[in-house]
Amino acid sequence: MAATTCRLAAAPLVLAPLPRRPTTVAFAVAATGIKYGLRASRGVAIRAADGTGSETEVPEVVKAAQDAWAKVEDKYAVTAIGVAALAIDRLPLLPGVLELVGIGYTGWFTYRNLIFQPDREALVSKIKSTYNEITGSSS
Repeated sequence: MAATTCRLAAAPLVLAPLPRRPTTVAFAVAATGIKYGLRASRGVAIRAADGTGSETEVPEVVKAAQDAWAKVEDKYAVTAIGVAALAIDRLPLLPGVLELVGIGYTGWFTYRNLIFQPDREALVSKIKSTYNEITGSSS
């Protein structure tokens, strides 16, 4: 088998960066719906439509979410709590610790409310009274 040689050029190959054009995304809420637009630096606007040229209605859920977000005073804290809630399972120790806490609480609840008959009867009567308070029935 013959050996293949490869020779590299003495000067390194340098690629020039591509020119960047700033783009902005504009969201405008009108009385008839939402307009999504992508605006380039040349002043060209691109708008999405449903094919007939008319604008689409915003669902009530989106409007309620926008209103609720507008009422939030500390948006930074709410965002941080949301991100933490999504990322909690990614932490290596926390799921194991939470599992141990759950097992411990289950053991404590079982010992406190289910092992002895008077405790079981008290738990059942508490559940029934709470159910009757919620439903408003007297059965």
